[in-house]
Amino acid sequence: METDEIMRANGDVFMHRLKELTDEEKQLLESQNSRIIPYGKAQKLEKEAKKHWDLFYKRNETKFFRDRHWTTREFQELINFDSDVEISFLELGCGVGNMIFPLVKEGFTNFYFYACDFSPRAVEFVKANKLFDANRMKAFCADLTTDDLFDNIEEGTVDIASLIFVLSAIHPTAWSQVAEVAYRAIKPGGVLLFRDYGRYDMAQLRFKPGRKIADNFYMRHDGTRSYYFTEEELSNLFEKPGFEILMNTYVLRRTVNVKEGINVPRIFVQGKYRKPFA
Repeated sequence: METDEIMRANGDVFMHRLKELTDEEKQLLESQNSRIIPYGKAQKLEKEAKKHWDLFYKRNETKFFRDRHWTTREFQELINFDSDVEISFLELGCGVGNMIFPLVKEGFTNFYFYACDFSPRAVEFVKANKLFDANRMKAFCADLTTDDLFDNIEEGTVDIASLIFVLSAIHPTAWSQVAEVAYRAIKPGGVLLFRDYGRYDMAQLRFKPGRKIADNFYMRHDGTRSYYFTEEELSNLFEKPGFEILMNTYVLRRTVNVKEGINVPRIFVQGKYRKPFA
């Protein structure tokens, strides 16, 4: 299990962590370069990305990702609203609803939820959830690297959007389009909430040769992909379409399982980006 204690790290603390990489960890990173995924296979992974995520949800159904009960603790923007005012919330890359349904359970009755995902199967799991309420929720498929989103939602109408462990699964050449789509969806003064994998997270160090697609970008065993970010990459990415950076930092935590003798550091990147008032 992961400990509940979270420490946000500034750049100096993070760089100290990098300098503490063991010789074994450095060798693991270097060994990944010994066998890179060929260009043709990398292109095939990109072309078949939707298929791989749909197969992922076929195998795992709703059992793989834990519900994100930490979001209201980490993102006060979710709770600092007058309960009499309807809030439009958009989850970009909703999976099976691991973020929206905990919010429903916590009593966010003044929220209208939009939930979209690349995988049709994931969207069906959202609609099948016993907490799904068509009167206050809309779930639909959308490819964030295109303008699909705006077939189901008007531009400039969202108070809060989230992009949680989604961007890392998308090819780096498409990130700017995703950031632009998020910016267009959010109304002036609205906020994008972000969390994803940080550079040299333990999951990155554990990739074997033959899994690396490009720098800091990898293929998992099931064909899905994962990138590991720096805070500088993300601030540059989200400033480009016009977001104001409210927060953009590393989050350090540990995964601890005493029974199995596991105690490893995790590195995430967390951000809050606001669309300026006109």
